Amino acid sequence: MRAAVVKKIGGPEAVEVVEVPLPEPGPFEVRVKVAAAALNPADAAVWGGFFGPLDEVEYIGLGLDAAGTIDAVGAGVLLEVGTPVIVFHAPVLRPTKAQAEYLVTELNSLAPAPEGMDLTLAATIPLNATTAVQALEHLPLRPRDTLLITGAAGAVGGYALELARTRGLRIVAQGRPEDEEFLRGLGARWFVSRDEELSAAVRRLVPEGVDGVLDAAALGAPALAAVRDGGIFVSVRVDVLPAPERGVVVRHTSAGPDATRLSYVSALAEAGVLTPRVGPVFPLSQATEAHTRLAAGGLRGRIVLVP
Repeated sequence: MRAAVVKKIGGPEAVEVVEVPLPEPGPFEVRVKVAAAALNPADAAVWGGFFGPLDEVEYIGLGLDAAGTIDAVGAGVLLEVGTPVIVFHAPVLRPTKAQAEYLVTELNSLAPAPEGMDLTLAATIPLNATTAVQALEHLPLRPRDTLLITGAAGAVGGYALELARTRGLRIVAQGRPEDEEFLRGLGARWFVSRDEELSAAVRRLVPEGVDGVLDAAALGAPALAAVRDGGIFVSVRVDVLPAPERGVVVRHTSAGPDATRLSYVSALAEAGVLTPRVGPVFPLSQATEAHTRLAAGGLRGRIVLVP
């Protein structure tokens, strides 16, 4: 089968599509025939060397998110071949991952795909929606509390905004000026442009400071300054966590596979509560070009590879 892999550390040009052995599912594993796989910043961290050199392996695969159909099952698996699923395949240093024609993954890493949804859309859900759910679980806010979401038009931020709206939170969304109408449509009560000084702009709207921040844009200290004394701050990146101050609780969230959460976000997407967004779609054979586009940034919607 074909798979997108990295054999050396570098830029997106390090991504190659190679022929690799078809993987076989072991006990409590399934093999998924991939219909679509989304690209995420975590992929750039692989080819950029964040997880270290590749001295001891021939190559490692790319891709955490996929949607497809069950193709084969291992011992102990009761799921039926042909079932549409979404997959959050989190282990990093594996020879092949989601950006391939087939993927072997554990039962805890998959859930039924949203019924009636195109699998290209469904592939953008697992990592980002699960991260948004877990981040909000770290924010014990009550209805009518105020929440600032930085990078609200991004994949995690957009899902978090929609989820926060269902909890009755009053949301300050930060994004590019051209994102304002979109973010208000998702449920933001207030909008702050990323071109403004964040804390001052937020405190003009909420003078006492917001009750909580979900720092999806990984801004760190400038976002912390917008929180009221004794509030709570949650970041999706541990490397930019600010030091706690003024009694503000500072937390990091890092999502992992969880079949229960995956089923939950799939059901929300099926019900129209979550809005998956697809950017450019590339064939698997153009994985290098797709990763080059990922590195360029500026998209609203995930890049997707289709085998």
